[in-house]
Amino acid sequence: MENKKKVTAADVVKEQDKTKKAEKYNQYVKDKTPTHNKIINLINAFWVGGAICVIGQAFNNYYTHLGCNKDQASGYTALSLIFLSVLFTGLNLYPKLAKFAGAGTVVPITGFANSVAAPAVEFKKEGQVFGIGCKIFTIAGPVILYGVFSSWVLGIIYYILMKMGVV
Repeated sequence: MENKKKVTAADVVKEQDKTKKAEKYNQYVKDKTPTHNKIINLINAFWVGGAICVIGQAFNNYYTHLGCNKDQASGYTALSLIFLSVLFTGLNLYPKLAKFAGAGTVVPITGFANSVAAPAVEFKKEGQVFGIGCKIFTIAGPVILYGVFSSWVLGIIYYILMKMGVV
């Protein structure tokens, strides 16, 4: 078994030779970089994402059981998932879940709600206007912008195709 001495940041800083300093720095970074098991990450993402979808389906079935039609049940389900995502973000549970499950938490509606709520929580201390108001769409803003732009472009294409009698 290899008994290699761990390189510390102080060792890197103290080294005078540039080549050795670069080698120590690379070894230091390699030692500090966490390693991940891709298979375990994939399994965690799969079951957590699936669990979020099962919770959504359970909400949908519950609202349908209460007498809502399909559209109403879908709306209430979306609201419930958004509420839970924002609540878990506010309680600092969603980031821990995202760290554990990775892409499994990027189920569109919960991931989007988290991307809006997380900056609001983070920048709350900077005030209502310059904190929350300015930063709330830091992550979600580009998604909204390009989503609206894409739908606008597709609407124009659809309109042109409709006028040409293609659709």
